[in-house]
Amino acid sequence: MNSEAVSALIAKNPSLKPSKAQLEAMEPGAYCIHRSWGFGQIKSYNDATQKLIIDFLNKKGHPMDPAFCLGSMQILPANHLLVRKQTESAKIAKLIAEDPAQLVVEGLQAYPNNATTAIDLEITLAEVLGEDKFKKWWSSAKKAIAKDPRIAVPAKKTECYILRETPVSAEDEIMEQFNGTRSARRRILLAEDLVAAAGSKEVKGDLKAILTGVTESVKDSNQLDAAERLYGAFVRDSLAKLVGVDVSTLEPSQASLIANVRDLVDIADKIPVPFQSHFLDLVKETHPIEYRDAAFTLLKTSQGKFTTECINFLVENGHADELAAALKRWQVEQNLRAPVLLWIVKNRHSKKFAKLLNDLITPRLLSAIFFAIDYEALQAASARRIPLGDILSEDTDLIADLLSTADPETARDLANALMLNQGFEELTKKSLLARFIKIFPGIQSIVAKEAESNEEQILVSRSSYETKRIEYETIVSKKIPENSKAIATAREHGDLKENSEYKMAKQDQTVLMAQKSQLEKELSRARITDFKEANSEQVSVGSIVEVSGAGKQVKYTLLGAWDSVPEKDILSYKTPLGLALLGKKTGESVKVKIGTSEETYTIKSIGRYADTI
Repeated sequence: MNSEAVSALIAKNPSLKPSKAQLEAMEPGAYCIHRSWGFGQIKSYNDATQKLIIDFLNKKGHPMDPAFCLGSMQILPANHLLVRKQTESAKIAKLIAEDPAQLVVEGLQAYPNNATTAIDLEITLAEVLGEDKFKKWWSSAKKAIAKDPRIAVPAKKTECYILRETPVSAEDEIMEQFNGTRSARRRILLAEDLVAAAGSKEVKGDLKAILTGVTESVKDSNQLDAAERLYGAFVRDSLAKLVGVDVSTLEPSQASLIANVRDLVDIADKIPVPFQSHFLDLVKETHPIEYRDAAFTLLKTSQGKFTTECINFLVENGHADELAAALKRWQVEQNLRAPVLLWIVKNRHSKKFAKLLNDLITPRLLSAIFFAIDYEALQAASARRIPLGDILSEDTDLIADLLSTADPETARDLANALMLNQGFEELTKKSLLARFIKIFPGIQSIVAKEAESNEEQILVSRSSYETKRIEYETIVSKKIPENSKAIATAREHGDLKENSEYKMAKQDQTVLMAQKSQLEKELSRARITDFKEANSEQVSVGSIVEVSGAGKQVKYTLLGAWDSVPEKDILSYKTPLGLALLGKKTGESVKVKIGTSEETYTIKSIGRYADTI
């Protein structure tokens, strides 16, 4: 906007006078970013309407009131990265590909005081690169940025990236941050960074002060749990070696922190991934007699990469045969947890583990996988991904491999288990069933039967539906989890063949799963009705029918499938008498076989239940 246009606006609205400089910056050609419309460029100013004409990415030629823009739009300087993406696209693309640290340096130069929050910088960079490319690029770019002495990297997203006036080495920056924090966790992480930064350089004397600080944190801080304290001791010892301090003089030692074998599972659950291999070696060194049993216990409860680490550790230490036997035993006991199952199916074609896994790739393993997926779906508080379910869907050869030794009856049972599984969406179930049918065409009848049964709806009252729904939720959210805990507790009591508690808990599990499956089918077929569709011309669901027969005259109320209260003469329309009466009119008679006798009932009158409530 030129000065005449700005003056005209201010004359019309004097309250805009303090914003004169901002209005003058809204000139044709200037780039801007709007709170709602995003990045754009001012193309012109319409004197007649007193509005800016702006080209946004998804809305060209958009007219906007300059006064309104003051609070919602920012004019970007020419050196802003978003502007330079338009004006110097080749240079920006080269920086993105070859020098991310320099890109951030030049990005910070566009901000007042050469600083902006981590949140703002990431938003800007995401717009420059595009959301689809940014995440992967940023994960590697951050490493280069952290090493650049010109850039101060914040500890939190709400803090600022700062372009320093005087470059500072990564080592000096870490030391500065270490001395500026009293957090034991933060100090350990900074000491870890310091070990990495100083590993290939001449060690400075100041590192001894850092070592003293880390040692105090590991020894005295009440902020740390057992896993954090152990990892802190590992970082401390790594730093001590750099400084030339004898590790054996430092307390507590790593070995003393895992002296109690019973603590290992809880510690292993929280240690960082890069520390997992060292942790297992430390267990062996600390518990030379018990380490094998400890490793099997850790494997049974392991997750993610630690599962792989445990298996490699056992194999490398000569326990491959024992591992194969343990996996078979856990499979029979239904004690294979999802992470171990995931490792087995991912490595089933591995030459390294072929001998170990050959006997496991059976229909029984598929049964264990379905059980684990169903269990995880029931335990999940939200619709999170289930990795076992994903690999079963994505690995197109997996079902064929697992069914290679199955007979038709076993395959049919597994197909039924799939159809009742809570861990798959319906489309995924159909896709997986197609793989079953390709190997065992007879399974097609299950699909047809299921589709047929799903088509048959049943009419129910709202109150009876709610009762069924609550019954289902109680089974899913309370009884099944309680039963799973009972099974786990019973397993701890030893030999499963002689374990009556375990057998009873497993029997309860079978009953609960059957109840859950039945309720799911019933609820999926239910259609709630208020019975207002009934009329007095013929008997239907929601009718009050007066009949004579069997030497008496009775008024029956014919309601939903789950509404029978015989003592109050309320019948479900699914009962033999209810089904016989449906569609009949006043004066007609029906014959109903009850037990060994057959009774005749004549309809005297028909009323509507809805008229009585």
